[in-house]
Amino acid sequence: MDRDRIREILEEIRGGRLSIDSGLERLRLLPFEDLGFARVDHHRGLRQGWPEAIFCEGKSADETASIARSILDAGSNLLATRLSAESFEVLARAVEGVRYNPRGRTAVKIVNPPPEGHSVLLLTAGTSDIPVAEEAAETLAVLGHAPVRVYDVGVAGIHRLWSEEKRIEEAPVIIVVAGMEGALLSVVAGIARVPVIGVPTSVGYGTALGGLTPLFGMLNSCASGTTVVNIDNGFGAACAAHRILQRIPRRA
Repeated sequence: MDRDRIREILEEIRGGRLSIDSGLERLRLLPFEDLGFARVDHHRGLRQGWPEAIFCEGKSADETASIARSILDAGSNLLATRLSAESFEVLARAVEGVRYNPRGRTAVKIVNPPPEGHSVLLLTAGTSDIPVAEEAAETLAVLGHAPVRVYDVGVAGIHRLWSEEKRIEEAPVIIVVAGMEGALLSVVAGIARVPVIGVPTSVGYGTALGGLTPLFGMLNSCASGTTVVNIDNGFGAACAAHRILQRIPRRA
């Protein structure tokens, strides 16, 4: 439930097309719905501008499906992250028309298309970082933004990055996804004028320490003004980009 949906309900009541009791019934799940094992936050769209997403790790397939139905019944778009292929099979039987991205491990169903947003440049250092980038890309799409995917442009072959200089100049926000030592963030942030968000990944050999090394490298970047999210958190990076972009007028 977001501002536009509530405004629509209030306009219908004012225009006599919807009774007060019917309007109250549509709003009865605010601010949350208690499913017994989870409390689904239907108020999040009003507070933050996007609905609650489902983080599927640690949840059974049936729990994920129940939360998904609750979100969709409230008129919100569905985004499920860290969803296994096995759990998606259960979800697909419970929810018609849901789309799965196996690489990003995300499931999406759009019931209310968001206003058209902005293009967000999404860079990865290597192809092993793509799963995290795909989580970010799917999140951006649900929020109404267009992910521009530019993958495998890490510093080990930095000439690959220079070929994308025009896109770097034109992007309103850039997300950089990198493992190993995480050096790509500093290079990009050193030449870009816009906000740059770093996502360290758990890709790398032993001393990458499951993503701690690129995390520390990004946090210690000498390129000032960067933002860094948690290890493998493509979802969080996309939400950070969305917060920035909400202040830029959307296209009609």
